Amino acid sequence: MTLLSLLAVLLVEQVWPLPYRQFVQEPLSRLAVFLESRFNAGESRHGIGAWLVGIGGLVIVSGGVAVALSQLSPLLAWLWNGLVLYLTMGFRRFSHYYTDIRLALRMGDLVNARKLLAEWRGRPADGLSASEIARLSIEEALCASHRHVFGVLVCFVLLPGPCGAILYRASAFFAASWGRADDADAAAFGGFARRSFAIIDWLPVRLTAASFAIVGNFEDALYCWRTQAEKWPDDGLGIIVASGAGALGVRLGMPVRVAGELADRAEVGTGDEADVDFMESAVGLVWRALVLWMLLLMLLGLANLVGG
Repeated sequence: MTLLSLLAVLLVEQVWPLPYRQFVQEPLSRLAVFLESRFNAGESRHGIGAWLVGIGGLVIVSGGVAVALSQLSPLLAWLWNGLVLYLTMGFRRFSHYYTDIRLALRMGDLVNARKLLAEWRGRPADGLSASEIARLSIEEALCASHRHVFGVLVCFVLLPGPCGAILYRASAFFAASWGRADDADAAAFGGFARRSFAIIDWLPVRLTAASFAIVGNFEDALYCWRTQAEKWPDDGLGIIVASGAGALGVRLGMPVRVAGELADRAEVGTGDEADVDFMESAVGLVWRALVLWMLLLMLLGLANLVGG
């Protein structure tokens, strides 16, 4: 059922891309603001309560609906699983930006490529060279493929029904929403959300990185993972970027000039400078990793049938 749900979602998303902001981001944002306004009194225990109410409520409701529908019809339960996966995953969440940037670079249109990259990342991209644009785009795509595809998929497989997908998507959003505050009270409130997501994402991050290694340059991916991931500001995403860079044989990270200032960033990966050709290679890497997961899910399904 998991493989069929994944195939159905990937097909539907290509035909009817989900308006992510309208159906996922805005509802979760309203819920996060509501919970913070009701629970935040400047102590970490209030953040724990808000997280348990918000995340626990969503997981319990989604699981309860799945159980109720399974009692009525396996088809209804499958449709519910597919709907939840459709709402929580999202290749098209990032692929259209990536494709448009790649096309702009291929046409030599740096102005449009910078504009698209700035819209995608929400940060200025003025003055970036073609190589820097390609480098940042590959980094963003590797991280997005994990957060919007593989991370959700791992939790969907490991936890019953749609609970895992809901847990991953909502906890990632709450960690980002509550973890950006500057004042001490808000930082204390969001601390539990950040730590909880780090724990939830621990295994998915490593399985995604291992997938990149298996379908890419295995030795270089493992080398970069072991020696370079810790240099990245976000430990989890550092593993993804380092493994992906090693698997592709490209150098990522490195300082870039943004808004007239040089941003100091660690270098990860091995090999050549990033360019539009490596952007195309990154697309292939992500798709091969997804095919690998499909094969694994198929083998698990066959094993269950034989065992049953």
